[in-house]
Amino acid sequence: MPTFEIGDRDFLLDGRPHQVISGALHYFRVHPDQWADRIHKARLMGLNTIETYVAWNFHAPERGRFDLDGRRDLGRFLDLVAAEGMHAIVRPGPYICAEWDGGGLPGWLLADPEVGVRRHEPRYLAAIEQYYDQLLPLVAERQISRGGPVVAVQIENEYGAYGDDQEYLRALIAMTRARGIDVPLLSCDQADDEMQTRGSIPELHRTATFGSRSTERLALLRRHQPTGPLMCMEFWNGWFDSWGLHHHVAPSEANAQDLDDLLAAGGSVNLYMFHGGTNFGMTNGANDKGTYLPITTSYDYDAPLAEHGAVTPKWHAMREVISRYAPVPDELPAEAGPAPELTVDLDRRLPFAAAVGALGEARSWDHLPTTDELGHWSGFTLYRTQVTADDLVLTLDEVRDRAVVALDGEPVGVLSRTEHSRTLALPGRAGELTLLVEDQGRVNYGPRIGEPKGLIGPARTATRELTAWETVALRLDEVEPALAALLADAPAADPASPVAGPAFLRGTFDTVAGADHFLRLDGWGKGLVWVNGFPLGRHWSAGPTATMYVPGPVLRAEGNVIVVLELHGAASARVEMVAGPDLGSSEV
Repeated sequence: MPTFEIGDRDFLLDGRPHQVISGALHYFRVHPDQWADRIHKARLMGLNTIETYVAWNFHAPERGRFDLDGRRDLGRFLDLVAAEGMHAIVRPGPYICAEWDGGGLPGWLLADPEVGVRRHEPRYLAAIEQYYDQLLPLVAERQISRGGPVVAVQIENEYGAYGDDQEYLRALIAMTRARGIDVPLLSCDQADDEMQTRGSIPELHRTATFGSRSTERLALLRRHQPTGPLMCMEFWNGWFDSWGLHHHVAPSEANAQDLDDLLAAGGSVNLYMFHGGTNFGMTNGANDKGTYLPITTSYDYDAPLAEHGAVTPKWHAMREVISRYAPVPDELPAEAGPAPELTVDLDRRLPFAAAVGALGEARSWDHLPTTDELGHWSGFTLYRTQVTADDLVLTLDEVRDRAVVALDGEPVGVLSRTEHSRTLALPGRAGELTLLVEDQGRVNYGPRIGEPKGLIGPARTATRELTAWETVALRLDEVEPALAALLADAPAADPASPVAGPAFLRGTFDTVAGADHFLRLDGWGKGLVWVNGFPLGRHWSAGPTATMYVPGPVLRAEGNVIVVLELHGAASARVEMVAGPDLGSSEV
């Protein structure tokens, strides 16, 4: 049976020195029908290994549920890696960061304030044991020691940036080994002396994360890892984007030179990202280093393989570098034809208020609840209360993360965490005050991991505290059948006329089955999009992205259905399918 071990200076594959040349590819950010294509293009670039995180909350969106089917079929993904003749590195967390909702930690777990986040605390560790019970057997049976592709497993993730609880790390190691994992166990921390010191223990083989100055960073890692192979577990060849900021670009020439320096020094590497993919639905996370910044739907990352699977100049530049150190196949990927271009009329409209009953049940409260109290871990929540003519102003302790406010259905304004706005003037009249609150992504990095979501009280007006509330936790991960029926029966509307939100809109179109598309929503505000029930993600005029990727496997030749939730308004109810992606303005 093949073996993979840590030697005095090198990784050893069947006893021989082996340089790991890996690329990050998150199965949960790629349509499963496209996994094989992305893995194949990784091998053609010269990679010998695929690395993936495992997002705990993706598999366990609710307490007591664990899903390994369809988009969540990690076993099938690893089998496809093996079928391509490649190895795999699995990073199951439990915390992964990854610009993913909550860093992968389930909201339902951290709703209990007594649970110890990322530390040796019994309730937290007990939940991890249950997670590992369901996940690690499928990884164990696919280890190289059993004829599979998995050569290493990572414990935690960049722990030195958060904590230094060595007993916590030892508990994770014990849990992992007890469930049949016998391949090398790795830690991963930034190329920083303090983080390397805090984030690992001798039982783990240390790796570093960096995107430049490879020789200097490898030397720092060697000080903390005196023997064994040197590895950059995250070679940052691009960066993620946040709504309202620029699209990040890392020059191919600089990436290639830093990669060359790394490989020439004998280091192993994992490109982060080889292929970024998409934060489908409402799965994106957010950073908060003083200002809350949610991550965009596109996770293109300026990676060698673009969001839609096209090779880029960076792919070719890195392939040329890799060819100096490892065999690279002669084959080049076939280029896809241009995407179809068409205009789609959304000729059915449904006011948001008319859809609420199909999306959730109302609950009454004698205080202002968080969405965690509702057991609602992601997406949108509707809050309702009554105000009087004397109330005049609404002030909240905090809004997590954005609220569209209306009085008797008429827009009053927006409260935004990013803009640090939590106070709003109210019209001087009595009526029903509604706040449509959007969880724009749970914080994935830093001390605010695990915080509650929704409206954070107290809620006060000019005269009193508001304590009588009604909430509706809205089911919007997919287009609910009841909502689909309401939209299909909605009266026809002129697509050329302006759209007043919040509202749902629906249209149909024919196209080339299986072809990738790029949806452009110029003139629209903010909201969500589904195609044939598949959740594409969030759209927002704040940019930088101006298009949304529509995976080819989602589409059929005739009768495709697009549904848009628009929170604010649009110039018309028309959208465009265009020839290619538009990721917005860039910065170097």
